[in-house]
Amino acid sequence: MEEEEESSPAKPATTWRDRISEFKAEFWLAYNAKAVSHWILLFLSSLAMLVAFPASSLLSRVYYSNGGTSKWVISWVAVAGWPLSALILLPTYNKLNASMINSIVVITAAMAIIALDSDSDRELVFVKLLGRRSFHVVLEQQVMVSFFGFLFTSIGVIANHDFGKMSSEAVKFKGGESAYILVLVFGVITFQAGILGGTAVLFLSNTVLAGVLNAIRVPLTSIAAVILLHDPMSGFKILSLVITFWGFCSYIYGSLSFSPKKEAIP
Repeated sequence: MEEEEESSPAKPATTWRDRISEFKAEFWLAYNAKAVSHWILLFLSSLAMLVAFPASSLLSRVYYSNGGTSKWVISWVAVAGWPLSALILLPTYNKLNASMINSIVVITAAMAIIALDSDSDRELVFVKLLGRRSFHVVLEQQVMVSFFGFLFTSIGVIANHDFGKMSSEAVKFKGGESAYILVLVFGVITFQAGILGGTAVLFLSNTVLAGVLNAIRVPLTSIAAVILLHDPMSGFKILSLVITFWGFCSYIYGSLSFSPKKEAIP
């Protein structure tokens, strides 16, 4: 037995070139498994997340650094654009019947409960209730969560009399009233663009990628603040960016490694 083990040839060590070749093969296998339009939409949706959310955060910084003081107003701006997402849902409701109206009411009630329970697994709830996943269903979730957030923040703004203070705040704002209005309007648009991008990523890919992109936007926001708002650059920001990039590459490699491989045709 010992002689047979000694005589058996040793397996060649895997080199970096072999790993790179294997990675390229897995990459093209995953790429060819979907249509080109799928990857284009996924890229645009991911780009919307990585651009719109940091832009929204930077606009909040601009609001406070130029004379804005209300926490309720900036929170209200973040969810006031829910009708923009709701408009995309309108074409799906062009032919309503009693059954469809009932389903909308049920989904709305479910979204209200989910919005109040932050520990709920939202995607699992959708699968259990509806038995399928579609873009308009996922978008309905986001619209309803934003809608109830809009109602809550509107009550806060009214109770704090911030709507009445907005005119005086705009006058004192650096850059004038027009700059004040533009900051709030683009704050509404950018946050909703990020919501739509995140919803599309969730539908086109999975919750893991959406979470990874959501984590990536944090150091990107810090780097953008350094470039655009002249924030001081620190080693922690660079380290955060490097670690985030490392994590993203690990996700890509892991996704390709565990993707289903096609059997070779003899």
